[in-house]
Amino acid sequence: MHFTQTEHEILRIVQDTLPDSATPYADIARQAGSTEAEVLELLKKLKKGGQIRRFGATLRHQQAGYGFNAMVAWYIEEGFDPDEVGRIMARRPEISHCYLRPNCMDWPYDMYTMIHGKSRDDCMQVVRELVEQTGVTQYEMLFSIKELKKTSMEYF
Repeated sequence: MHFTQTEHEILRIVQDTLPDSATPYADIARQAGSTEAEVLELLKKLKKGGQIRRFGATLRHQQAGYGFNAMVAWYIEEGFDPDEVGRIMARRPEISHCYLRPNCMDWPYDMYTMIHGKSRDDCMQVVRELVEQTGVTQYEMLFSIKELKKTSMEYF
């Protein structure tokens, strides 16, 4: 794709941390020498065209007071609808990621969720509730020890 100089500047700005304000798109427009409408139109066009899959805020969970994280690997047994299970899990506000992946060899798990909580027990409580809500009972919880990287892709 070819971008104008202004579009290039907008994209350079939006791939970094977005302004923490009530009007982030207007702030981006001011920085790029554009209008808020142009910023929004460019992002919508790229999303609709498939050049970007999603555009949204990233929760810095530790800064927000959520110091405990658990990746939960779930085994979705035959007879369960993985899409429905995924919808139920993804609705939880404590879950930031929910993926369906192929299982392999001795690792039968095929759905993965990232749960954030203020304590280890908070994360475990979410898992207990998801077991009740979905009927999925086979899982492994992997608690985070240390965050090594959390950045967005940079293209410009």
